[in-house]
Amino acid sequence: MQLSIERAALLKALGHVQNVVERRNTIPILSNVLLSAEGDAMALSATDLDMEIIDETPGRVEGAGQITAPAHTLYEIVRKLPEGSEVELRYSGDDPRLQVVAGRSKFNLPVLPAGDFPVMSSDGLGNRFVIATKDLIRLIDTTRFAISTEETRYYLNGLYLHTVVEGGIAKLRAVATDGRRLALAEMPAPEGAAGAPGIIVPRKTVAEARRLLEDAGESVEVQISAQKVRFDFGRAALTSKVIDGAFPDYVRVIPQGNSRILIVDNGMFARAVDRVATISEEKSRSVKVAVERGKVVLTVRNMEAGQAVEEVEADYEGEPFEVGFNARYLLDVADQIQGETAEFRFAEPHDPTLVLDPADPDVQYVLMPLRV
Repeated sequence: MQLSIERAALLKALGHVQNVVERRNTIPILSNVLLSAEGDAMALSATDLDMEIIDETPGRVEGAGQITAPAHTLYEIVRKLPEGSEVELRYSGDDPRLQVVAGRSKFNLPVLPAGDFPVMSSDGLGNRFVIATKDLIRLIDTTRFAISTEETRYYLNGLYLHTVVEGGIAKLRAVATDGRRLALAEMPAPEGAAGAPGIIVPRKTVAEARRLLEDAGESVEVQISAQKVRFDFGRAALTSKVIDGAFPDYVRVIPQGNSRILIVDNGMFARAVDRVATISEEKSRSVKVAVERGKVVLTVRNMEAGQAVEEVEADYEGEPFEVGFNARYLLDVADQIQGETAEFRFAEPHDPTLVLDPADPDVQYVLMPLRV
């Protein structure tokens, strides 16, 4: 195998695939990236056995072939080469090492046979649809913060992507929850999405797909089966197993009759929460929210750090009440609000609170209150 490739193109492709590779691997081949040179391009592939990313980049191929090399090492070498460099990759059976040459720099890297590299099959990916890149970014960005990190409830460790039919209209919906908060975003279902099985896309897959979306074109092709999901971003493609489990009946958690409505300037409210949370206890991060006519009073008391109180003007005309929230959760939701205002819908202080974005009617957030 022998080819020349521009540093920027190689760095971009390596950057796409090397994040899949775990830093510590008990299986040596999984620390490597598969390099395949053929025609006028090189394909790079990396996997952790649960997810695989393949990217392709143009190059001047003088000798076709395949070999695997240490992913992170190769990425760091290319990253540190001067901008504008021309990188030459050479491998022959005579020397069991991959030569990386750029100008006066020369590296020899250990290799493992390409035949030992595990390839993830795309068989059985039946349901196929095309979604606008900006729409997929929106579905991910407005929900992924609520994905659980507790491994005991593994079925919450991902984004639940599925279609629903409401009022005769099919919608593609993304939902995430960790049991203390819930985020939901939806859009009209693209052609071909209706009837696809609901899948739980793992947290790591969601993160990698979001990174690849930065360099995607105007649309992404998605293929879904009950066991796998595949995203095609153009030159790059991501294939991943899905979480084998049942996502809870989240619809029951979304409040329907919360009648106490508070509308507040989202930016002012978020900054005020951030300020008073400065002295909150690290574990609970609790903040008391006292809702009164025309204002919200935020209070944090900490036996060691003292007390913080701040008032924020708000649109509210009902009876006063108090409720507690995790400050971090309030700020996470505020980060997703696209409009200038946020709408809170309360019931009783111990009941779930619904948060809406007046600028985007297709998102909903649910927050469980704390005792304060």
